Amino acid sequence: MNYQTDPDQDQEHPQYRKDRAVVNQILSSETTDYNLAELARLTIRYKGFPGARDIQRDLAKALKQVGLTEEELYAKARDLHAEGGVYQDLGRNREDWS
Repeated sequence: MNYQTDPDQDQEHPQYRKDRAVVNQILSSETTDYNLAELARLTIRYKGFPGARDIQRDLAKALKQVGLTEEELYAKARDLHAEGGVYQDLGRNREDWS
């Protein structure tokens, strides 16, 4: 994504609060398929975003914890989505890539 903003002014992401809770969950629990899918989704969302620096740092930390590169994470997430069911057990459509 190409975010245009004043380089000295961080933006607040509209999904920050919800995403912060998800990142906290990822960091504090075991590695599951769901957590890997969420880690990939949020890494994509916040990559290059001019703000939410704490989330960006914690996503990098979580990636390091699972022992994957960003490319390996994306490949794993693609495989999980191809298999289906990562979000089905939640009873709602959870794919929120915006």
